[in-house]
Amino acid sequence: MLSREDNELLCRVGPGTPVGALMRRFWHPVCTSAQLPQPDCAPLRVRLLGENYVAFRDSDGKVGFLEELCMHRGASLALGRVEEGGIRCLYHGWKFSASGTVMETPNHADPKYAARLKAPAFPVREEGGIVWAYVGPQDQVPAFSRYAFMDAEPAHRVVLRINVACNYLQLVEGGEDSSHVGVLHTNMARPGWKDDEFTRNPDVVNPAALASNDLEPVLKIETTTFGFHYVALRKTDDPAVRNARVVPFIVPYGRIIPAPAFLFTVLEVPEDDTHTSTFIVVHGNAPVTEDKIIELLGLNDPNYYDRKNCTFTASWLDSFGQNRELMKENWTGLRGVEVEDASIGLSQGPLYDRSREHLVPADQAVVRVRRVLLDAVKAVAEGRQPAALGLDLSGVGACDALLEEGDAWQDLLPSHRQTAAA
Repeated sequence: MLSREDNELLCRVGPGTPVGALMRRFWHPVCTSAQLPQPDCAPLRVRLLGENYVAFRDSDGKVGFLEELCMHRGASLALGRVEEGGIRCLYHGWKFSASGTVMETPNHADPKYAARLKAPAFPVREEGGIVWAYVGPQDQVPAFSRYAFMDAEPAHRVVLRINVACNYLQLVEGGEDSSHVGVLHTNMARPGWKDDEFTRNPDVVNPAALASNDLEPVLKIETTTFGFHYVALRKTDDPAVRNARVVPFIVPYGRIIPAPAFLFTVLEVPEDDTHTSTFIVVHGNAPVTEDKIIELLGLNDPNYYDRKNCTFTASWLDSFGQNRELMKENWTGLRGVEVEDASIGLSQGPLYDRSREHLVPADQAVVRVRRVLLDAVKAVAEGRQPAALGLDLSGVGACDALLEEGDAWQDLLPSHRQTAAA
């Protein structure tokens, strides 16, 4: 159980909040590259950490990330014209470059005046099919952290964004909760559950395709410099062998989930206290298509997902589309990994009060998420560097493998050894 005070502390991300200060020390995904498909395309309004921004791709293909409201009279630049190397406000025609340079001020055409000004612009990187921005203290810009998916061939990688109307921590904790996989995702995780039989799901792309029918995994956790990683040990038919599912938590909101042939990197980026942009990147050593992942996640139904606006659209208005008749054969009455995960997160309300819960040993990783974030908040408040900041994360991964009795689970991912904290 988390106290109401700590729950409020961890969930509030706006300017002037402790977690807001922590979050602003990191680079964040702000949109997918596909949302800015070509030079001079329509700009994109972005909500991040309780503040509004505009992202645009200029005539040379460079991405700019500015405060949304024009510095002249406060009109939204998200309505602006993107042309001739910059973005132009509709109200009075003031034009800004991707770096914030004031290029034109038509209603006061004095070049000396424009030269004295600069629009609030923020550092941007475009890597791995995602546009990243840093909106924290400009004298403390950290090194950009690389993930393994950034080096994958484009045909071997799919990048999705799903906007969900609940607090980021609900989605983070769901992702770090291994015991929910075999229950919430029963139809995909444990085919044959209706007949009390277990046959492994043969879909090598599905992250819910468990190798064990054990619903009570034993967790072991180790602190690392990126946050922590843990193993969920499940029983197999051989008493001397366990199924070992290793998952990292990367401060402030990242995780990597193993599928038999692919890795799912998931980043739960807070738009504000009650809205989250979930970025999911699937990569591996074989081709994978967006349509395949969309179908797997259950997002191919327009009642659940607006692909144009990247928004999860199901709600309590229709009980998230749950089909009670379907529940005779389908555990949840829902279809798809993300549909099930997002629906559960939304069912907790926009901002869940954790002081009301009752925890069990299978929730250890969820508890560790909270502890690690509280430690990171304290580090920033004391002027110290939080975990994961500026680290090269390309060696951080996940796995689902067999582990013989006496073997160290850490050996399943030797690349994590260099990041394990003393």
